[in-house]
Amino acid sequence: MTTAVAAPFRFFSLQVVRTRRLGPSLVRVTFAGPDLHAFHSLGRDQSLSLFLPHPGQSEPVVPLELGDGWWQGWRELPDDVRAVMRSYTLRALRHDALGQTAEIDIDFALHGVEPGAATPAGPASRWAARAAAGDRVLLLGPALADNRAIRFRPPEDTGVVVLCGDETAVPAATAILESLPAGTRARVWLEVPHAGDIQDVRTEADAEITWLVRHDGSPMAVDAVRAAELPDTERAYVWLAGESGRVRALRRHFVGERGVDRRRVTFVGYWRQGMTEEQLRAAE
Repeated sequence: MTTAVAAPFRFFSLQVVRTRRLGPSLVRVTFAGPDLHAFHSLGRDQSLSLFLPHPGQSEPVVPLELGDGWWQGWRELPDDVRAVMRSYTLRALRHDALGQTAEIDIDFALHGVEPGAATPAGPASRWAARAAAGDRVLLLGPALADNRAIRFRPPEDTGVVVLCGDETAVPAATAILESLPAGTRARVWLEVPHAGDIQDVRTEADAEITWLVRHDGSPMAVDAVRAAELPDTERAYVWLAGESGRVRALRRHFVGERGVDRRRVTFVGYWRQGMTEEQLRAAE
């Protein structure tokens, strides 16, 4: 079932096609569904809202029959009934012979799923770690390719693209890198828990990518960035994503210490240390 939501977004009913572990902390889940022909996106850091079932449910519970009132109806459902909603980035999409979207990939950062983890896994990490072909989800995604849930928008005069993020931002950052045209200068810092989380990134850009591995004692991203030389800061476009406290620290560095025009800095806190997404949403 689908329903129109505030254009250009709508619901898509999807099923898991396959999964692939990308590293100790990342898993890629591929989805397909009969409505995906209406899914359109320019990619980059396209944000999506994913609705997941609770254990024991065959599909996520969202009151789509309420039409535009689905949001209020969803919030009024009991906590153990209403679907778990989480925000993710479109990692990739593939088209069929008619040029319509046939499959999409979403990469999940896994937290707390390993034995003996200090912090227990959240519902989305638990779901992704166990996802199997046929599992059903709902996706609130774009019906128009160019939409407001794409945040990466460098000015035309950009001289260098700067990307910084943790493992939750790796899917968006790597998708952005793949979209950059040949000759684009890019300086990238990506922070991941394990060396096995490092990925090969295909890009035509002139990109220098630094992977910071926390378990190997690498410096935090803000320290690594502070110690680096960065050319052409007046024409730099900076994209920051990940844990909100570290994102704020990086933004202060680029604007306050590097002198980058704040209008040329895009930043988003995907998560906050010690808080669930529900708590973060309530705080905002």
